Amino acid sequence: MTKPLYKVREFDNIRELVDMSADLFGSRPAFEIKKKSGATRLVSYKEYREDINALSTALIDFGITDNCAAICSDNCYEYCMLYLSAICAGGVIVPVDKELFAADILGIINASESKILFVDSKILERLKDTDLGGIKLVCIGADNDTEEAESFESFIGRGRKLIADGRELYKNITHDVNKLCTLLFTSGTTGVSKGVMLCQKNFVFEVKAAMSVIKIYPEDCGISILPFHHTFESALMIFIAPYCGAKVTFCEGFKYVLRNMKEFNPSVFVAVPQVLETVHKRIMKEINKDKKTQAVFKVGVKLAKIGDKLHIDLKKVFFKQIQDTFGGNMRMIVCGGAAIDPQILEDFNTFGIKVIFGYGLTECAPLAIINNDKTNTTDTVGVPLPGVEAKIDCPDNEGIGEICVKGDMVMLGYYHNQEATDEVIDKDRFFHTGDLGFKDERGCYHISGRSKNVIVTSNGKNIYPEELEYHLGLSEIVNSCMVEEVKNKKGEAEIHAQIFPEAEMISSILGEAPSADEIKKVIKKVIDDVNDKLPGFKKIRSFSIRETDFIRTTAKKIKRDINKTDN
Repeated sequence: MTKPLYKVREFDNIRELVDMSADLFGSRPAFEIKKKSGATRLVSYKEYREDINALSTALIDFGITDNCAAICSDNCYEYCMLYLSAICAGGVIVPVDKELFAADILGIINASESKILFVDSKILERLKDTDLGGIKLVCIGADNDTEEAESFESFIGRGRKLIADGRELYKNITHDVNKLCTLLFTSGTTGVSKGVMLCQKNFVFEVKAAMSVIKIYPEDCGISILPFHHTFESALMIFIAPYCGAKVTFCEGFKYVLRNMKEFNPSVFVAVPQVLETVHKRIMKEINKDKKTQAVFKVGVKLAKIGDKLHIDLKKVFFKQIQDTFGGNMRMIVCGGAAIDPQILEDFNTFGIKVIFGYGLTECAPLAIINNDKTNTTDTVGVPLPGVEAKIDCPDNEGIGEICVKGDMVMLGYYHNQEATDEVIDKDRFFHTGDLGFKDERGCYHISGRSKNVIVTSNGKNIYPEELEYHLGLSEIVNSCMVEEVKNKKGEAEIHAQIFPEAEMISSILGEAPSADEIKKVIKKVIDDVNDKLPGFKKIRSFSIRETDFIRTTAKKIKRDINKTDN
């Protein structure tokens, strides 16, 4: 089992985390919030606790204790405040994917039996023709109450008044750390969905375990980019940041990421592989645009590595321009959610930005296996967190089997679905992830792919689409791709690849208006090069070229079922 690298402070529940952070970091900024005017305001940890106390009190007075409060909104200060306040009020927070249609949002509200829904103005507009069945609506950012919704300031104001009158209702809550406190739905309930039930013990464990092997400082500044209904993002920005006394800022949207980084100068953020891949392609494109820049870059890489051996940091000298892209202070990126080219991770490390690559699931709140400050590989997802047991179940001849994990981060189960719970949590409390992988001689874990995506050939060979997609994705002219099983004209199964080309690279190779045949020819060359590296049964036999990118989740994962080729 992985040994801790750092000593951690003890706390047992989220209320204790809030109080401990305010006591230790009272005057330090917990948040830097950009106003509509462009100016920013700082919220201290002391002020954060006061706001949580007021909102908790208002929620208790409303009757949220032992009930659900849902939120569907862009990431913002109020989101963080509500997440912790609902838990501190003895209730259950239900984060809802802000990209869902109104019917899906309503489905989650009904399934969770939420008593109140917090929304921003965009979601409020989306719900204007939806019958919510009398659920109370509170609008974040609204200037005044309306017939449709109460303003957030009005709602929290009642909590402040109750406290001023001596009714500190939040102090009367008894915290059962094994009780449901967060309910996360894996998709809209108009389709197949499971409500993942997490408790305070899950989050407390995650903070302590992660911070025992990864160091985040009070001086750090995190920028929140991924939606908070993803536990990877909320774990760092909502739970870990206050433990460390770090400051949190908010990205205004994916297209504003680089601008916001220069405004806030963050040092830490959570990313999915596609974000790093996109930024890396832009950086390498600039480097490769002429031979002189390429030569300078290669010299810089060599000298930076020599400097590392001599404990001299030369990265800020040679890669300052790249570091400035991230605001100039970026030191660490926590990444997970899908496979990524190890070379990209190595390049970021060379640039002076450490990438901690890991593996987790919503059902594990979310971290289970991750690289850390001592074991920081680029070709694996790392080792189990301290306190986490991991194993490979039913390995095949190549050592590949299902990854199973056990520890206090494993969910309570699926909401109102004991049958589905029993399918994934066995009698020994191991959670069966559905992901396939293997453990190497170093004790590090490798992910091969999802068990449900595996293609089994007629002679019993297993093909992992993610492996082929990884090789295809190494090409600069492939923006994104998906490998799948299709039937050929004879009714036989074969491997097919859908390719969405990188338009800029295609234009740089073929000119501004290439023909369909020309594009097909260069894509075929990519397919052929990949096939040359593969055994016969894994070779890609056919491909198609997409004119638009794949439909994706808000975590930027391709939705395989929706994007399958129609045969």
